[in-house]
Amino acid sequence: MISQQPILAAHESLEIHEALNFKTLCLAKSKLMQGLVFDQELKDLMEKDVQQSIQAIADLQAVYAKAPFQAPVPAFRPTPILN
Repeated sequence: MISQQPILAAHESLEIHEALNFKTLCLAKSKLMQGLVFDQELKDLMEKDVQQSIQAIADLQAVYAKAPFQAPVPAFRPTPILN
C-alpha cells in the first residue's frame, strides 16, 4: 500500500527549514524590540507581527513534518571555551 501523505523533496525541505529559521529570527527580533519602543501604535504593529509570526512558524512546522529526513538533535552540547 502506498502512503497518501505527500513527502517533500530534499530541496523543498531545506527551503522550508531556511524559512523557519528566518521567521524564528524575525519573531525574536520583534519580541526584543518591543521593549525599546515607546510609540503605542508601533508597539501594536510589532505585537501583530509577533502573532502572525507565531502562526506562520506553526504552519511551516506542519509542512516541515513531511520532510523525508530528520536531523537528530545531539544529546550533548560543546564545551564552552570561555567561562
